Formats: sequence, structure tokens, C-alpha cells
Amino acid sequence: MMSFDQNAFLIIFTASLIAISCGLLGVFMMLRKMSMTGDAISHAVLPGIVIGFFISGSQRGVEVIVGAGLLGIIATMVIDFLRKKAKVQLDASIGITFTLLFAIGIILINLLAYKVDLDQECVLYGEIAYLPIDLWITKAGFSMGPRITWLALLNLLLVITFILLLFKELKLTSFDEGFGLVMGIPAGGINLALMSMVSYTTVSSFEAVGAILVVALLVVPPATAFLWTKNIKSLIQLTVLIGIGISIIGYYMAFWLDSSIAGMIVSVAGLVFLVSAVFNSKKYKFKSGTRLEPEALSS
Repeated sequence: MMSFDQNAFLIIFTASLIAISCGLLGVFMMLRKMSMTGDAISHAVLPGIVIGFFISGSQRGVEVIVGAGLLGIIATMVIDFLRKKAKVQLDASIGITFTLLFAIGIILINLLAYKVDLDQECVLYGEIAYLPIDLWITKAGFSMGPRITWLALLNLLLVITFILLLFKELKLTSFDEGFGLVMGIPAGGINLALMSMVSYTTVSSFEAVGAILVVALLVVPPATAFLWTKNIKSLIQLTVLIGIGISIIGYYMAFWLDSSIAGMIVSVAGLVFLVSAVFNSKKYKFKSGTRLEPEALSS
């Protein structure tokens, strides 16, 4: 039996991995003014998760990841079509797409409820507290440790590799898509690649923190960091630090209050954002006699 300290380390470490993965992608989503597209994707992947689960019979199947990834790409394409071709406002496009696909997912869960061990709460909320008992056991019977920790680590490595390989393209298309096209960068392809990574991150994290709370980790840490810096590299670094900080504080707050760990992590993230917003508003208020203009984002 693991001690409290060992369990605490595993849960905090895994939560930090998930928060960092979501935050890194969230930075570029925010710069593109597409933060709520992450919300749409996290809900839109539900039909893909259910279908993949039905085919594989397991939440761990590759089919689940593939199904979620495909639905994430479809959601992105539908949002883009409604915005550019049908001339629907972006916020309306997001709302229409994610509610429609999420509703289809709920219907599928109800229709297949007698065939699959999957429900709305499993997908929406998750529970990272069960991580220490969900072990990866090899065929030889050797325990490799918590399965979700390995999954979160793999996800983070993929996200970091993705950003390192496409950092220049992501930066240019985030700030000026038109200029990126002139430079020969396939903005549409980069956008689909980013949305695919968001889809994969969502489905790889939903067992631990739930699809809904992934949205908060995609949005809140980058938004908080943006209040303190406008330099993109500093923005990424601060987002990582905030992700780690809220994971540590959120865990111990949840342990103290005997509450949901994932919910407490996001609550701490929201509190940090509110404190940062208040502090920055007061800081700007006392700069009398100067015109406040946003600092240009630099590389």
C-alpha cells in the first residue's frame, strides 16, 4: 500500500503534466482568439469517444483516441465552414457545433448504455484520485505504475514536440494569418494540426480530470499569464508555472476539504486569475496621466 506522500506525488505530478499540456496548447488557442473552440472540441469529441469505446470495449483503446481525433477535426471544419462560408459569427458557430455534437454523444451513450460501461459523469468529470490504483501491468505481471501518468507524460511529449517543430508557423498564423499565407505557410493545415492536438489532449485527459475541466486548463492558465506578460516565450513559461502551481495547491486544498481534486485545481486556477485581474486593474488605475495601450506581443 502506498503512503499518502507517494500518492500525493503521483497525483500532483500527473495533474501538472495535464495542466502543462493543456496550457501550452491554450496559449496558441488564446492568441488566435479561439479559446472557446477548445470548449467546442472537448464536447464535440464525445461521439467519437463513445463510438471508439463501443468498437474497442475499453476506454484505453486506440479506437477511442482515433474517434475523438476525427470528431475534433470534423468540429473544427464545421466551425470554419459556418464562419467563412455561411457567414455565421464565430461564437454562434462554436455554440451550434459543440451543442449539436455533444447532444449526439449523449444520445449514443443512452442508446448503447446496455453495451458499454460508459456514462456522462465518466466523460465530463473524471477523478484523478483513482490514479494510484489504475496501474499499467505488463504481460509479465510487472507493475509500471499508474497508467494515466504514462498517458499524460506521452501526451506532454507529443505536445512539446508539436510546438517545437511548428513554433514559427504557429506564431505567425496566430498573429497574422494573412501574412502567414503570403509567407507560404498553410494556415489551414496548421490550424487543423493544432485542433487535432487539442482533441488528443482532451481524450487523453478526460479519465483524470474530465472533458469539462480540460476546458478550464486550456483557457485559464494562459489567460492568467497574459495578464502579466505579452512576450510569447515568457507567456509560455508563466503558463507552465501556473499549471504546476495550481496542481500543487489544488491537490492539498482538495485533501484538506475532502473534495474533488480536479474541481479544486480548476477553482484555484480561477481564483488565481481573479486575483491577477484585480491586481492588474489596480496597477493600471494608479498609472495616472498615461495612456494604457497593450504591449505588442514579441517573439
